[in-house]
Amino acid sequence: MKLSVLMPVYNEQATLQKVLDKVLAIEWQDEVDVEFVIVNDGSVDQTAAILDGITDERVTVFHQPRNQGKGAAIRKAASLASGDHVIICDADEEYKPSEIPGLLQPILDGEAKIVYGTRTFGSHTSYSYWYVIGNRGVNLFTNVIFNAYVSDVETCYKLMPTALYRSLHITSNGFGMEAEITGKLLARGYRPYEVPISYKARTRAEGKKITAWDGVEALWILLKIRLKEGSRRQPPVTLP
Repeated sequence: MKLSVLMPVYNEQATLQKVLDKVLAIEWQDEVDVEFVIVNDGSVDQTAAILDGITDERVTVFHQPRNQGKGAAIRKAASLASGDHVIICDADEEYKPSEIPGLLQPILDGEAKIVYGTRTFGSHTSYSYWYVIGNRGVNLFTNVIFNAYVSDVETCYKLMPTALYRSLHITSNGFGMEAEITGKLLARGYRPYEVPISYKARTRAEGKKITAWDGVEALWILLKIRLKEGSRRQPPVTLP
């Protein structure tokens, strides 16, 4: 397997170097080859300089000329990926990159084709009460309209074949891309294999970007997908 780790970055100078060090130090399974595709989404801080200082040959860096949103950055990264599988990894230290090999294992063992890292929320890991309630609300809405059970619709850690990801034709430029990915997978009959992961939300002062409006947008995106794609048969995608 060759895995492409897709990393969108926007004004993350405070955490970027630490995340890069952790990502590049991951111990992968022997049968896994890896590349890192990082898209600087029009950052105006020192993010570009930090990325230009990377010397690891496994890393490809692309600089967007202006900020377009996480979805647009991942769309660009996916177009540059050469691996047969992709996973998204943010640069904000909310997730632990060292847990990515654990998400790969069910695929290597032949138990899964798509794997989600499912977050758990506790008093020391949650941004706020309403953030958690909003997350659970999006999960509930998704599971009801698609008659499914996904524990964490908007988790960053979504691992799947590159061909499948590209076939979804994700159009959301912002954080709505997370809901769009899950909605389109469920509409086509795919059910992700879920693996528990660690999570520690940062605060607004630390750079938290997602807002309540993003939650509302996620609900609208999911409903549109259910009405449009859920009512018609989708072309099959051969998964490796």
